[in-house]
Amino acid sequence: MTTYRNHKAANGISGHNQPANRKTSSSSDEYSQKKEKRQPPEWDRFLPVPKLSIEKASVTVCLFALLCFWRSWDGEFLFDDSEAIVNNKDLLSETPVWELFRHDFWGKNLASKTSHKSYRPLTVLTFRLNHWFAGGLSQPWSFHAVNLLLHAAICVQLLHVFSVIFGGVRRNASGNRLFAAPRASLLAATLFAVHPVHTESVAGVVGRAELLCAVFFFSAFLCYVRSCHEGAQDPQCCPESFSVRWLAASVVLCAASVLCKEQGITAIGVCSAYDILILCQIDPKVFLSKLLAADKSLQLLRKQGLPVWVRSLLLRQLFLGATGAAIMTARWWVMGSTPPAFQPVDNPAAFSKDLATRVLTHNYVYAINAWLLFFPWWLCFDWSMGCVPLLHSVGDPRVLAPVALWLGLLGLLTYCVVGSADNTKRVITLGLAVLIVPFLPACNLFFTVGFVVAERVLYLPSAGFVLLVVAGINVLCQHFTWKKVIQAFLVLIVFFNIIRCTVRSAEWGTEEALFTSGLRVCPLNAKVHYNIGKIRGDQGRTDVAIAAYRHALRLNPEYDQTMNNLANILKDRGELGEA
Repeated sequence: MTTYRNHKAANGISGHNQPANRKTSSSSDEYSQKKEKRQPPEWDRFLPVPKLSIEKASVTVCLFALLCFWRSWDGEFLFDDSEAIVNNKDLLSETPVWELFRHDFWGKNLASKTSHKSYRPLTVLTFRLNHWFAGGLSQPWSFHAVNLLLHAAICVQLLHVFSVIFGGVRRNASGNRLFAAPRASLLAATLFAVHPVHTESVAGVVGRAELLCAVFFFSAFLCYVRSCHEGAQDPQCCPESFSVRWLAASVVLCAASVLCKEQGITAIGVCSAYDILILCQIDPKVFLSKLLAADKSLQLLRKQGLPVWVRSLLLRQLFLGATGAAIMTARWWVMGSTPPAFQPVDNPAAFSKDLATRVLTHNYVYAINAWLLFFPWWLCFDWSMGCVPLLHSVGDPRVLAPVALWLGLLGLLTYCVVGSADNTKRVITLGLAVLIVPFLPACNLFFTVGFVVAERVLYLPSAGFVLLVVAGINVLCQHFTWKKVIQAFLVLIVFFNIIRCTVRSAEWGTEEALFTSGLRVCPLNAKVHYNIGKIRGDQGRTDVAIAAYRHALRLNPEYDQTMNNLANILKDRGELGEA
């Protein structure tokens, strides 16, 4: 990212460090006392991580990102790539470019009843450019190389995002923005760069939707930050105005993110959370106490009026809300104002008629997603068709997983509400927002999605996860003197994650390796056995293919594609009766 400079325009100023009094039009309110400069947070005092310049840190995380997934650069087109790229006519030069904006991600007309309504024209446009540059589909490496470079760029971009969150916006005497909290930012960006759950997004070409979405998502966030700091004379105070130009740029980038992947709309929520929690430092406990004393607060407002910084905050929130609603309305209109139609095999829990089954299974799926963030060793290319059996009662021992998840979240939320109002609490609260808000479109809460678990949808939420991890490590370092032990633990985590990423990237290199790896994680998934049978059939190993197809039919007796392929093999072998 480029260096931010201080302009003379009278726009918003901000920062976040220690609690500060707000300047308002009156001096009698508790937020109207004399403005005091906040002291910068000491995140880097305790973390056992090297302190690097922004240039060296950028090179470091970039190398980590490339090292983890380099084995995917010469991979094949596989799994969903066949529909989104190989068989997608929107990549061909004879298809008019404007048709991309009338079709879904798979090249089908959005008005079609079979369309999944996944409207991602900017992502498809990059596939088309890749196709043109490579002269066709004979060089898959060029598609994979773009994904690798995008992931590396996002990791560098996150250095700036984490610097703003951990250390606030600080400038030197020349007005250039400093790389605040370099140790915490480097650690968080490194943990993000080497997280194995990102393999599907980076190694699978269709994962570019997540990568492009993330690029515009974090760009929108940084533009929003700049909107509130443009022209700041003192970046350690609450903003009383803001730059409309940079705020508009943030919203445009959010819209671009939505045109790459639906999750992009959640950038609005993350910007809003940053503004409230970090920029204006509104403490949930203080806010709730004022709500309980509503009569007194209303009398004070009638007497004094809203403080300047509150009016500025409300304007920004109104702008975000209005533009977010406009983007979602436009997205719904493009879809033909109808939701996509999915099959029960895609998301069995969503089609269950029993409410208890739906609630228990969806919560168990949330726990699986959390487990993949904590322990990303149990990875699979597809989690549908029986991979996650439904939970029908609270007597199922798997219920313990969502119970543990909600107890952990409840503990964190309790701390965010009643904990001391310091920088650690604010970062943890924002970390929860970055973890949860981008995951909301995939949670089956607002609408049905066409998958059970999809590792790719954790790409954005994992940024919130590493924020929470670094905040927790910082707390440990403050209370324990065994920093060498913590440092060794961090080195081991990074090392093992790199190994896991390398191995998993190799598995995404060929369909045979990918589908075979799925057997170890989801042996109950009929689609895994079907795909293995298809590969074995193409290899001429018909006995193995027949065994795989029959196993798939035992798991899912109504799997019509398996019936068709098995019947064709049996017919070719002369076993017409069974065929």
